[in-house]
Amino acid sequence: MIIAIVIILMVLLDQLVKYWALVKLSAIGTIPLIDGVFHLTYVENRGAAFGILQDQRWLFLVMTPIILAVLAYVLHKKYIRTKLGRVSVYLIAAGAVGNLIDRAWHGFVVDLFDFRLIHFPVFNVADIYVVIGVALFFYYYLIQHDKAVPHE
Repeated sequence: MIIAIVIILMVLLDQLVKYWALVKLSAIGTIPLIDGVFHLTYVENRGAAFGILQDQRWLFLVMTPIILAVLAYVLHKKYIRTKLGRVSVYLIAAGAVGNLIDRAWHGFVVDLFDFRLIHFPVFNVADIYVVIGVALFFYYYLIQHDKAVPHE
């Protein structure tokens, strides 16, 4: 139950930040926090990470619930053997839900974190969850999975 509450709070944080960006930042366009290095920039992303698969909204609306169902199944069957592995899946799920809400509600994902120094694609809180979750999952799978005893 606590895990569900934490995931809901993570999604809520993502949605609140995106709401602020949609209501306030969209009218301004960009706010330089460190000029030329880090800005808050309003972007409507109609694709996936790094702008791939532009205008494939229906693909994401269909695939995301399937991916979430697979993640729930894997957790339910206890295939993930460590706490770190489970946390990685929770992060990925929270990010997927956050971006799914945007796609379903707006038809695009609201992005706003803009690292201009390295010309990195603009991203959002949900993207941060997914990236950290995937990194932790790789660590879990490569380092911990085979060494961990399956939990009951």
